[in-house]
Amino acid sequence: MNERRIHQLFEISVLLKGAHALIECIGGIALALISTDTIVHLVNLLTQDELVKNPNDFIATHLLSWAQNFSLTTKHFYAFYLLTHGLVKVLLVIGLLRGKLWAYPASLVALGLFIVYQLYRFTDTHGIGLLVLTAFDLVVMVLIWHEYRLVRQHLPAK
Repeated sequence: MNERRIHQLFEISVLLKGAHALIECIGGIALALISTDTIVHLVNLLTQDELVKNPNDFIATHLLSWAQNFSLTTKHFYAFYLLTHGLVKVLLVIGLLRGKLWAYPASLVALGLFIVYQLYRFTDTHGIGLLVLTAFDLVVMVLIWHEYRLVRQHLPAK
């Protein structure tokens, strides 16, 4: 694969990370502003038709149970987590897209820490989405590392 194609993949993957980061920020803000009662009400609206048809529906019953047990402390944690996680990634994406030298190692460290946390969460939740996200993060890390090596090679000698 030629360097131009690798650079395009780098840019696309960073833009996807940026889009995901913005979604996290919006989700964190929304979660901070929406009450737990509203969350229960929304989940009731989403699941009531399915539960009328099938009272034992796996997804609907678990979603409703999750919403009813969603504490204020948990809500605050997820709002804070989503917002800070998203803001960190937005700043790193901006730095990467502008070719800021500090953003490459900072992104590698941040993604490495996110991966460690995602794998830790996977041991608890066994959510396949965490593995998919981790695999994508690993690909992005390889592309960032590759791009960082190229950028450093083209720096003027001191």
